[in-house]
Amino acid sequence: MEKVFKILLLVVMMTSCIEPSNKPKIIFDTDFGGDADDLAALAMLHNLHEKRECNLLAVMCWATEQHAVPAIDAINRYYKHPEIPVGVRKQDTYYRDENAYGKSIADRFTYKLTPETAEDATTLYRKILSTASDNSITIVTVGPLYNIKALLESGEDMYSSLPGKELVHQKVKEFVIMGGQFPEGDNEWNFNGNMPGVTKFVIENIELPVTFTGYEIGVRIKTGAILNERDKNTPLYAGFKYFSEHASWMKEYYEGKVLDNSSYDQTAIIYAVRDGSGSLWEKSENGYCIPDSTGGNTWMPSESGNHNYLKLIADPEEIAAIIEAIMLNEE
Repeated sequence: MEKVFKILLLVVMMTSCIEPSNKPKIIFDTDFGGDADDLAALAMLHNLHEKRECNLLAVMCWATEQHAVPAIDAINRYYKHPEIPVGVRKQDTYYRDENAYGKSIADRFTYKLTPETAEDATTLYRKILSTASDNSITIVTVGPLYNIKALLESGEDMYSSLPGKELVHQKVKEFVIMGGQFPEGDNEWNFNGNMPGVTKFVIENIELPVTFTGYEIGVRIKTGAILNERDKNTPLYAGFKYFSEHASWMKEYYEGKVLDNSSYDQTAIIYAVRDGSGSLWEKSENGYCIPDSTGGNTWMPSESGNHNYLKLIADPEEIAAIIEAIMLNEE
């Protein structure tokens, strides 16, 4: 009972300071399909969007797996937000990954978009940013940063005469980046993504506030198994079950039920929408994240730095309960 009370208190603390006029305007950039935490994060955003705690402006898909876009569109429609646009990088051939869970969702739920019919991510970014108020957009990335690199390198188009870097610095308020390990680490997936140098380029070319939620936080927070006790006709259950059965680090433990999984991306959503500083985690002192070209990073404290990373202070089980309540819309 004491733990339940503490969880409820944390939720109240995080939501009490949210003013409707100040709700975050979020563009969500995801490598959907590789790990079920992207699916959970998107479900959380839809529920928070419905509660008017944030405004989900678009979903940008880094993944070129052929069922990622259909699955994202199916999720948008399942949560009754079909108007939310989906962008995808167009530079590569779309392929089928037997281990990705997107097909398990696309096969069961209605979708209309495909990788070919979805908008180009760079174009969609520029379209949204061009009409936004200055310093108003929060970009949340939970995958490799190629879409951001392409945006920064983009030139003027029908939506804006500004080059990408200027457009980003005029319109974006903050980046929330799930990636890296803090204060230092090597070869974290979102900082690597088999794209040497991409993270280094992005971090060196954005002069905006950035908050990092690192690998070391999400790896300790386990969520997902609760779906075995809920409605099984949902994208969450379909995706998590397929992931539990097929992910290389999960399938040896699979016995016909959804397994708990680390909750990396969900931490970025909680921070971006509710902050949670002082109750769930504390922010590092200002400094800079210094990425290398192969997925590693180090932290450099600096009074003039505008980067922060989160340091866990709450019990991981308490945060897991908050995440699952938002995922399932059971707050």
